[in-house]
Parts: sequence; C-alpha cells; structure tokens
Amino acid sequence: MVKQRRIVKIKNMGGDLTNLKLIDRYLARLIAVPLMATLTIAAMLLVLDKMLRLFDFVAREGGPVDVVWKMLANMLPEYLSLGIPIGLMLGILLAFRKIALSSELDVLRAVGYSYGRLLRVPYMYAVGLALLNLAIVGFIQPYSRYAYEGLRFELRSGALGASIKIGEFTELGKHMTLRIEQSRDQGRDLRGIFLMADGKDGKTLAVTAERGTFLATDDPDTIILRLKNGRLVHGNPHYRAPRVLAFESHDLPIDLPKVETFRHRGGRDLELTMPELVRVGHDPKTDLQTRRQSLANFHFRLVEVAMMMLLPLLAVALAVPPKRSSSALGVFLSIIIVVTYHKVNEYAEALGSIGTVPPWVALWLPFIAFSGLIVWIYHILAHHPGGQPIGALERLFAIISGKLRSFAARVRAKLQKDHG
Repeated sequence: MVKQRRIVKIKNMGGDLTNLKLIDRYLARLIAVPLMATLTIAAMLLVLDKMLRLFDFVAREGGPVDVVWKMLANMLPEYLSLGIPIGLMLGILLAFRKIALSSELDVLRAVGYSYGRLLRVPYMYAVGLALLNLAIVGFIQPYSRYAYEGLRFELRSGALGASIKIGEFTELGKHMTLRIEQSRDQGRDLRGIFLMADGKDGKTLAVTAERGTFLATDDPDTIILRLKNGRLVHGNPHYRAPRVLAFESHDLPIDLPKVETFRHRGGRDLELTMPELVRVGHDPKTDLQTRRQSLANFHFRLVEVAMMMLLPLLAVALAVPPKRSSSALGVFLSIIIVVTYHKVNEYAEALGSIGTVPPWVALWLPFIAFSGLIVWIYHILAHHPGGQPIGALERLFAIISGKLRSFAARVRAKLQKDHG
C-alpha cells in the first residue's frame, strides 16, 4: 500500500520546476544513505585491519600506544581515496536499484523523465566527490604519507622513547647495554637493573641495582640514571683486580644515542604532489627511471579520478535488473569491475615505470577501453527499448543457480536415504 501511494504520487507530478526539484531531492536522499554507509564501512574495515598490524609493530618496537592513533590518522586520506569511488558507485547503484524494484523508475520514465535527466543528481555527487578525491590524492595524501613514514622511522630509531624494552638487553649507543626487569609507575620506578659499559683503553663498567629512575638534565643529549642499593664493578687493564663498590645511591650519566634525521619528503612517488610529479617527470637533470616513475604515478592518479565521472553511467546500467527479477548480480558485477580496473591501472603503472610502454599510453588505453564498455552498456539500457545490459548474464546466473540447487537437493536426498 505504501509503495502504491508513492507511485501514484509520482504519477501526479507534472514537469514543473518544483516537482523536478522534489525528484532531485528524493534521489539525493536515496543516494546519500548507502554512499555514506559504504564509505564509512570501507574506511573502518581498512582502519581495523591496519590497526592490528600497527599495534603489533608498535609493541615490538616498544613505542607509546598513542602513536598508533597518529599513524592511523595519517593513513585515513589513503583509505578515503580508495573508498570514495566504491562508495559513489554503490550509493548510486543501490538508490536506482531500489526505485527500479519498486516500479518507481518505470513511473518516472513513463511521465517523461529520461535517464539523462535522472542522472543529474548522481553527477552532482560524482563531480563533488571527484574534486574531493583529486585534492586527497593530489595534495593531502603525499603529506600524510610522509608523516606516516616519519613516525615509522622515529619508532625504529628510538626517537619516540622506544629504545628500552623490559626484560631484554637494549643497546644504548655502541658501548652500553642496559637490561631492566620491571617497570612501575609508568616508567618512573625501575626494578632489577643491569648495565654494562665499555670505555676507552679497555675500561669497563658493570652496575647492578635494585631500583632506579631516569632524570632529565639541561643537556638534551644526556640523561641521569639514578640507582639505589647496588654494586658497581670497574675494570681497567692497569688494575690487578676489578674494583667493586657497594652504594646506596649513585648517579650515572648516560649519553643518548644520536638519532638520524629523517629524509626529506619525496623519497617515494606517493609523497609527491601532482605538480611535483610533473616537474620531476620533465626535469632533464633527473635520471630516466625516476622520470618514468613520476609520470606513471601522475597518470595513475589522474585516470583513477577521471573514472569517477563514468561511475554514474555504470551504476545505473547495472542497477536495473531484468523484468520479474530481483537478482543482485549488478551489485556484484559493479564491485568486480571497479576492483579490476584499479588492478589493471596498478599493472599499467608498473609497465610505464619500467619503460615498457610510455606512461600515458599504459594508463589511458585501459581508461578508454573501460569507458567504451561503460558507455555501451549504458546506451543499451537508455536507448534500446527493453534493453537489459546484464540480461544474458542474469539468465546464465539463473541457470547455474538452478543447477546448483538441483545438485544440492539430490545430494541432500541421497544423504537422507543413506542415513535413513
């Protein structure tokens, strides 16, 4: 009854501007919900997968937990650049599939709304999201990727306080080894301390202590390890026997290892903005391999964004199932096509990077081929009476599904007979 009332309401709509705006708002609302849901779910799945690996990495390096959230925040632009095209595709597809299954699409077509007119709102989404994605992959992602790699470098080098691990022998520089049994009060109370240091001219220093704590000094390259209740063994080639000292409190200065400076941005193509990729790609002073890689990555980003302008056509063509069918084959095919195109572009980028094919040829030929396929299947739906681009696949899918169900029924009947 609700569906019938909605259809009657659409039938009563004329072609005036007010009703056109109502239809546009209706489509915009239908697209927005699955688009945002798909984008959020895709981003969260990628973040959760990365989060587990980052927690493992930070734990192995002994770094602070809060660095995980910083690293994930720097990965979000990359995940959004992957999720936005899929979200746009599924948002439009599910919206048009809904109005097709409820016969609202047939009513709209009957009162004079062409597919071209109905695509106005989807293309508003496509243009806005394409510009957003271009800003992400062209300018935001390079800086966030560089920040992410910088955090990884600082974790590995110990610049984030990740150099001392509880229960393990840790080297502080080239001539000092430290081991701590327990850490309490967030590292302010250390228990079971052993330290071994090699000095010049064969001198050695071995220290054990029950407790200790690190204290800052005015020199940022030096800290004080204040030890309590321990013994100090000082060795020297000139001593007949090592000197042993028992102490209640002893301050031991420790020179912090020097941390190397992280490289400049641009060590990888992903860390260059699109104008920088063009500049490097056409710089005669740069070696040929680097120029090819830069141009290949530039064209890769460009064709990925350009394909978003064809996704509304593909989504609508795959959203409308054949009559008397409610199969979701179009949803499955849309994901397959988008993922396949992305993988083809990655392979084409690799070919362009090594010089097998000029970068612009390697990336734009697949774009032209996929564009032709998309325009063709949309033309069949929009301009051929009764045209169904996936009708043959639907029939093949129905035949295969029927045979599988029949086979499963026979197997189930045979099992019941054997056990009966």
